[in-house]
Amino acid sequence: MGVLDWLGLKPEAKKEPIPVSDANYKDEVLRSDLPVLLDAWGPNCPPCVALAPTIMRIAGKYDGQVKVVELNVSQNPKTAGKLGVRGTPTVLFLKKGKVVERVVGMRGQHYYEEIIDELFIPKTDAAVNE
Repeated sequence: MGVLDWLGLKPEAKKEPIPVSDANYKDEVLRSDLPVLLDAWGPNCPPCVALAPTIMRIAGKYDGQVKVVELNVSQNPKTAGKLGVRGTPTVLFLKKGKVVERVVGMRGQHYYEEIIDELFIPKTDAAVNE
C-alpha cells in the first residue's frame, strides 16, 4: 500500500493524446463521434512541453467522453493553417468538427476542465437543480 492509497487519494490517470496529422485529421477529428480537444504544439516551444502532462491528465480523466488529440504544427502546416493556429500552444475545442472554443497560451488544468464541462459534458437534472 502506497502513501496515496493510505490517504485515500488516487493519482490522476494519464493517457497519451492521439497524434493527428494532415493525413488523418479528417478521420480522427472531423468524423469523431466524441467532442475533441486538440492540442496544437511545436517542438521548440517550452510552454508546449510544460502543457503536455496536463493534456495527458485531461485525456485520462475524460476518456470515453472527449477525444484528446495533438497536432505538431511544424510537421502539419496545412491543418494548422486551416485551423488558424498562429502561436503555440493553442488548444482547440471542437464539436461535430467545428471549433467552439480556442485557448492560446498555457493555462492550468482546471481552466481547460471548466471549458470541457461547460461545452461537452451534459448536465443532469440533479446538477441543474443544485
